[in-house]
Parts: sequence; structure tokens; C-alpha cells
Amino acid sequence: MPTPHKFGFTTRQLHEGYTADPATGSQAVPIYQTSAYDLQSTERAARLFALQEAGNIYTRISNPTTNVFEKRMASLEGGVGALEVGSGHAAQATAILTICNAGDHIVSTSTLYGGTVTQFKYTFPRLGINVTLVDPTDPENFRRAIQPNTKIIYGETISNPLGNIFPFDEVSKIAQEFGIPLMIDNTFATPYLCRPFEYGADIVTHSTTKFIGSTTHCFMAIFTGSQHIIPAHGTSRGKCAACCCVSGESSKGQMGFVRRSRQSPRP
Repeated sequence: MPTPHKFGFTTRQLHEGYTADPATGSQAVPIYQTSAYDLQSTERAARLFALQEAGNIYTRISNPTTNVFEKRMASLEGGVGALEVGSGHAAQATAILTICNAGDHIVSTSTLYGGTVTQFKYTFPRLGINVTLVDPTDPENFRRAIQPNTKIIYGETISNPLGNIFPFDEVSKIAQEFGIPLMIDNTFATPYLCRPFEYGADIVTHSTTKFIGSTTHCFMAIFTGSQHIIPAHGTSRGKCAACCCVSGESSKGQMGFVRRSRQSPRP
């Protein structure tokens, strides 16, 4: 069979995840202002809630409008899915709490957005998750900070506000050596300039209020991921961007990390 054509970046950023409405031919993505959906039958409802069938259950979990955005961002970043949430901190927290429990540890670059520093130094320790901040100018600092309970290595592609570049080559090799997911905030670079999965990252987050949305009209965020992280945590290292459930896949399949995140983190 011929390989399906893959459209270029500029086409996908406009059209990925949506096909024209068959009734009207409209190319614009509708805003579905609904909180609940017709589940059609109790049997189908059971399949949906068991994640055995793809479909919308409740807008807090998925919505047709945000699904388009999730599919588009996953495609642009090169992940297998994506999950849209309310803010950049929500994206970080949801991804991290899908992997980490009380007693776990994170190694992070020290050159971070100030709100992330606050989240890492004050919020997560109250939940029993400790973070060690290291100077990224020496990538070996990440190796030296790893502990037996380290579950994530974290960085920003282009740090906010310093503007330094994350040392992908060295740190991704360290992450792979220890089998630890590498999580990257790609807000400042956007997938147009850099796609962290191509440089060894496993989870990518965005505060889309900055360059993806490029307006002051909305406040939202998204995270995606790579296949290497998925089997072990609902996850194992690999590309996992979060999206709607895929029929027939187990909770530890390619979309396992996304599903766990969408349902809200749980043991």
C-alpha cells in the first residue's frame, strides 16, 4: 500500500485534526459549548468509561473543539497525542503527577520561568515531591543530582527569561542511560523552531498563551509526550503527547500516559 501523504508544517498548523463539516462544508472549527454527551446506550457508556472505545464522555475530560487543538499540537511536535489544560502550570502539574508520587524526586535546570521555580521549590515539596535545581552550563550536574527515586529530568528549550539553550545532546543521553523521562517546556521555541522529541525529550509542555495562541484572549496550555515514556508509568520512554483514547489499546500502550493524565493522575 502507498504511504499516506504527510502535509507540511504550515498546512498542518492550519488544518490538522479537523475535516470540513460534511453538512455545511465549513472549514472553521466549531466551538462545542456542551458539558455532557449522548452516550447512546448503557453498553456504550460502559465501554467509554472503561476506555475500550474512543468518544466523548464529559467536557472536563474531552471536548470536540479541544480535541482538534490536541491533535494539531501532537502532530506539530511529533508526539502520539496531546492534552489541553487550563494553564502552563496545570500542564506541568498534570504531567508530573501522572508519573510522580509522594517520595519521588525531580532533577531540573535552575534556569526556569519564575512560576515554575515556585512550583518546584514550594508547591511540590508540600506534596512530598522534591526537586533539585542544577546549573545547566555543566550537563554532568544532572547526572550528579540523580537519586534512586528520581522520576523526571526537567528543562526549558529556551529558558524564560534568561534565554539560554537547554543542553539536549548531553542531558538526553543521561536520561536514557538512567531510564528517566526527559520533560521539556517548549513554550519559547514552539515546534516551528524546535521539536524536543527529535533531541531525546519524552514529554513536552507549552503555555499556549505565549506564542501558540499569540493573543491575550485566552489562558490555556498543552502537553505532549514521546513513546519512550509510555510503557512504564502508564509510561516508559517514548513519545506521548496526550489525546483522546484509542480503541483497543491497553492503558500501558502508546497512549497509556495520555489516558492516565486525562483521567487525572492516580496510582
